[in-house]
Amino acid sequence: MVFKRVGNGRPYPDHGLSQSAWTRIAPSQVRLDELVTTKASLDLEHLLAKDSTFFGDLFPHVVRWKGELYLEDGLHRALRAALQQRDTVVARVYDPTWFPELS
Repeated sequence: MVFKRVGNGRPYPDHGLSQSAWTRIAPSQVRLDELVTTKASLDLEHLLAKDSTFFGDLFPHVVRWKGELYLEDGLHRALRAALQQRDTVVARVYDPTWFPELS
């Protein structure tokens, strides 16, 4: 299995982070098999588009909540990494206990 679990929805409260707040979190490597998705389906147009990261953040957004890592945004990037046979993806990881000033 590529991900730890396939979820559908966010089990954590709304963090209210803006795009600019996300960019203040330094990217780090995250193992794909530690991620729980928050979407059960993927739009293939996003996955296959060569410029899919042109307008958005280059790094997936992950929220650490109660010991789990939830892939909030960037499922297509994480799946692309898996299809390229990589075990990790570089993502921005938000943990409200680490960055309370961002929310």
